[in-house]
Amino acid sequence: MRWDTVLMVDWSGGADRGPRPKKDAIWGCVVSRAGAEPPVYLRSRPVAEAWLTTRIAAERAAGWRVLAGFDFPFGYPAGFAAALTGRADALAVWDWLEARIEEGPRTSNRFDVAAGINARFPGVGPFWGNGLRRDIAHLPRKGRARAGHGMEEWRAAERRARGAFSCWQLSGAGSVGSQALTGLPVLARLRRRFGAAAWPFEPVADADVALVEIWPSLLREAIAARRGADEILDAAQVRLMAAALARLKGERLAAMLGVSAPEEGWILGLGFEQELAAAVRAC
Repeated sequence: MRWDTVLMVDWSGGADRGPRPKKDAIWGCVVSRAGAEPPVYLRSRPVAEAWLTTRIAAERAAGWRVLAGFDFPFGYPAGFAAALTGRADALAVWDWLEARIEEGPRTSNRFDVAAGINARFPGVGPFWGNGLRRDIAHLPRKGRARAGHGMEEWRAAERRARGAFSCWQLSGAGSVGSQALTGLPVLARLRRRFGAAAWPFEPVADADVALVEIWPSLLREAIAARRGADEILDAAQVRLMAAALARLKGERLAAMLGVSAPEEGWILGLGFEQELAAAVRAC
């Protein structure tokens, strides 16, 4: 399994971060047959989506296959997709969110969309973490306020990945819920535009563009050891993840992509941590 270009993205659910590179923002990095490029700071989600679209189009115009990784959950705990869309299909959730998530000049309507989803479920939840000053009906600020919504807290991947956060948490340090709500609509558009295959929901062996879920904290120790002294962590993560995946031989990457998780999704490299960490340390 040969990938000519590896493109890694550290996403953010937050507001436009301004022109100066910052931590906790969106960063991208590309390693291709032409060589490794420095990380790119992307100040907002619209800027990031435009960069992704332009970059993937250029790689495809060159006849190169692209493996693109994003650091947010591609799916939700089992049962959520069917409850929301009537289909036990994570990609149906992508399309559902794309039709409803809107990006304003500085932020999105993700909290209101999450509240609307909660209102469709019994009890209170599953989403929580209203990060706005105004109260939002059906969206509690604290996770302990939830009850009776019927969803599991974790996917199988999070139960295995030590330290991973629940996809239901929308705000607070380490949370990934807002990244997923704002990132999945972008992936839905990339999938449609480029005919991309979304792993592990679709086969990627013959895909020209494959979208995969990553979690750089899976390799936190190896990344810490190779991070530059003054390097922003997000930049280091995408730089080293891209370089490590580009170093792997085709059959080893194929083994990592051989996981079956048809509804919830999976983190690329989970179960192969030692091998992937060794590739990071070799960068």
